[in-house]
Amino acid sequence: GGLKILLGFFALTSAGLLVTTILIATDSNDDSSSEDAHSHENEIVMSNVPNNNFYQDVISIFADNGENNICKDKNPNVPNVDCVHLTGPGPQSGANVTKGYQGLFETDSVPLTSPYWMNSMCPVNVHWHLGTEHYSVGQYDENGDGPNGNIGVRRKNRNLAGDDEVRAGFRCHHYDATDAKFTTEYDWKHCKGMEVGETYEVHWPHSAAGACGTVNQYQTPFYDGVFCTDGIIDLGIVNEQVGVQAQIFTVVNDEEYFYPDMIRSWIVDGEYGEDVAYYTGSTTGTSRDNLICSSYTPITWQVGEYSIELDCCN
Repeated sequence: GGLKILLGFFALTSAGLLVTTILIATDSNDDSSSEDAHSHENEIVMSNVPNNNFYQDVISIFADNGENNICKDKNPNVPNVDCVHLTGPGPQSGANVTKGYQGLFETDSVPLTSPYWMNSMCPVNVHWHLGTEHYSVGQYDENGDGPNGNIGVRRKNRNLAGDDEVRAGFRCHHYDATDAKFTTEYDWKHCKGMEVGETYEVHWPHSAAGACGTVNQYQTPFYDGVFCTDGIIDLGIVNEQVGVQAQIFTVVNDEEYFYPDMIRSWIVDGEYGEDVAYYTGSTTGTSRDNLICSSYTPITWQVGEYSIELDCCN
């Protein structure tokens, strides 16, 4: 006999999603029972899914105050800056990514135009924003629509971050109140507050300093993942080491629009992988606006110019 390779995939979904591959080698001449071969009694399996209740023998790296999380507190917590009265820190995000649009901000930093994995970068987090932070005329803009209208709508109990109100962004043009796929409710298990028919911008932050290929790869907050490995990030070439993939979706309740395994990366089928805007900008979030800027700059942004309909099950 030889060795039999057993591949086990544990797909666990939550705020810090991860797909872990466990490789177990067993000798075919071993007299151990199949049950023994699958036993985890003598090993501790680590997971980066918070509050993991699926497997009793899997310990979350976020448990025990994060003692098992090697990326904990790696966020340097660089403060935001006044970008009106002071010299700006560098290019900011989100931007106008309309096809053919050329921005006017002058910068020496050049974005990566090749896939991040080709630059030794891996995704360290997946998160989403209500409405879009970026702007693409005719795709997601002030003329888009959704179950709650467009920008300027402040809604309670739909917040992604825990406050009473949320600053919403632009909307896609897919929504049709007469089409059931935009109005049929879905029983959300993990993405609390998400709504069928709404527009969301999904971000995949990537970093060359991530704990790539390990249980610590995906982190919350994502800055811990970006700066996880010491001695990697070089501020002179940070645009070549840190980047974000961004793609815009209208959520529908229709499995025809299902795309598998989006924890790893965005959708690149057909035109969705061809029409991409590349620029250098900054990290985003509601603590920044036209007056207060992010100091985490310049980083590469790769943004899908087209909006996509996406099934709830994703």
